[in-house]
Amino acid sequence: MSDTPAPALEKDALALELQRHLAEASRLRQMRLTEAAAQDHLRLKGWQSARLARTHADLAADPRYAVATAFFLDELYGTHDFTQRDAELARVLPTLVATLPTRALATLVDAMHMDALSESLDADMVVQLRAAGRAGRLDGAAYASAYRACSRPEDRALQIGLVGRIGRTLDRLTHLPLLGLSLKMMRRPAELAGLGELHRFLQQGFDAFRSMHGAEVFLALIEQRETALMQQIFAGGEP
Repeated sequence: MSDTPAPALEKDALALELQRHLAEASRLRQMRLTEAAAQDHLRLKGWQSARLARTHADLAADPRYAVATAFFLDELYGTHDFTQRDAELARVLPTLVATLPTRALATLVDAMHMDALSESLDADMVVQLRAAGRAGRLDGAAYASAYRACSRPEDRALQIGLVGRIGRTLDRLTHLPLLGLSLKMMRRPAELAGLGELHRFLQQGFDAFRSMHGAEVFLALIEQRETALMQQIFAGGEP
């Protein structure tokens, strides 16, 4: 029988998975360092973000869900450059593994998994858009055609599923005693240690879900709408 407690084994596995997703996201971001490549990716991300904002405009306008909608649009699907946040995360990974509750660490793994998956899907989309001569002239028809040409329905479904999984775990984390206070107390030390971007991401996620006082309706609507849109595009329609 092993002398290592099960939670420690679980955390070790999560740490390895987190390292893998971080490395993959970093590799994909490094591949588009040329100005032309960067602009094509930013154009695609901007188009997708605008589409998401239109699809979920009612949630953004609802006081109960506005903060959480902004978190998803800006932090999980947004056009931000996450290089600094990822570098901070890689640097303090051993500390996070030692100090974060397993559930919180698993949520971070899911968030980085979604980040790496989204980068991979976007990279394939840009390849298809360029092949069709539409990288600089993006509209619904061009987007849908490139989406289908990537032939990755399982990964698209996984991307939507990760949204629900991340959100439900964040919702549960808001009920952990003292976690909110701990995050607030960590802000200044995190900034002094050069971990401001990572702390901002964690704090905003926590605040977004705490503000809803229950996230199930919000998450179910996002999953239903995004799944229906995915099926519509694969059936030959446009977003």
